[in-house]
Amino acid sequence: MRNILVIGAGKSASYLIKYFLDKSSSENIEIIIGDLDLSNAKKLIGNHPNAKAIKLDIFDAIARKEAVKNADIVVSMLPARFHIEVAKDCLALKKHMVTASYVSPEMQALNEEAKAKKLIFLNEVGLDPGVDHMSAMQVIDRITRIWRKNDSF
Repeated sequence: MRNILVIGAGKSASYLIKYFLDKSSSENIEIIIGDLDLSNAKKLIGNHPNAKAIKLDIFDAIARKEAVKNADIVVSMLPARFHIEVAKDCLALKKHMVTASYVSPEMQALNEEAKAKKLIFLNEVGLDPGVDHMSAMQVIDRITRIWRKNDSF
């Protein structure tokens, strides 16, 4: 059985966790939800047999490394500024990592080491980047229509 560690059980993680739970049997995965608020993590998994919740303070380096060590892949649903310490643990412990956040300069600095270790660090996966791109295209299309109609701004 493969293990997926999801760090962070806030609102943006709930649909991801439900998706993993729905796929857990057919994909042979166990989902570990780590959050500072254990009751919130437990609420999201219910009594699902392929999931467990753990109390995880990401500022507790020992607990964080232990959680990462037991995973095959780590999904960080934390605010972007907290990904870097998780990413460093993933590098040290040779674990793949996924986030929904944009690539920060600190994450970019880890790129070569991740490649050398044949690890995937996948960022910008999720709703926010997609919404940003769609919003930008909507504005560009609106400006283009106005320009074509008026032949000027």
